[in-house]
Amino acid sequence: MTATPIKAVVFDIGNVLLEWNPEAHYDAKYGEEKRREIFASVDLAAMNERVDRGEDMGELARRLAADHPEWHDEIMTWHEDWLTMCSPAIPHSWRLLRALRGKGIPVFSLSNFGIGTYEIARAEYPVLDEFDQGYVSGHLGVIKPDPRIYEMLEEGSGLSGAELLFTDDRADNIAAAAARGWRTHQFEHPEGWAARLVAEGLLSEEEAA
Repeated sequence: MTATPIKAVVFDIGNVLLEWNPEAHYDAKYGEEKRREIFASVDLAAMNERVDRGEDMGELARRLAADHPEWHDEIMTWHEDWLTMCSPAIPHSWRLLRALRGKGIPVFSLSNFGIGTYEIARAEYPVLDEFDQGYVSGHLGVIKPDPRIYEMLEEGSGLSGAELLFTDDRADNIAAAAARGWRTHQFEHPEGWAARLVAEGLLSEEEAA
């Protein structure tokens, strides 16, 4: 039986095209011990999830800081230093995205990302304007790994899971995609992703370098 051809490649953004490591930034700014205390005292991850669902980061940060005045500056760091946390770029992944598009293979994004923060990132990272279709959680109002966000991409693109190859750094996001029949690759480093694209016959080794 002939395998269904891949008709589009889907990229996560954080830790695939751009590094995203708030803990490392807080460690550098405050020290690891204090960072652990901050993160144990204030649920910054929950705040960020609300941003990814479409709420405004500045407003949420100010509200959380007012609720926890003892951590006011540390909470506002998330807002004020957001672009520093969302860095640096992962250049090899950018090259892979562009190589795919150069061969006429559609490339989509599927990312947990806020509305305002995505605009900040777009101004800094031109690759974010190069997707053929973009699926950003803040605009969709649903985040990975909710099955609905994968369904929305299928509906928007007109493609089935078997026609999609998806890379993401998180195992839960990969599992949710695989459950819908998507082909998947858990991203650990761009070299592994490049090898997968070569193995699928989408790029040559030279194109994937």
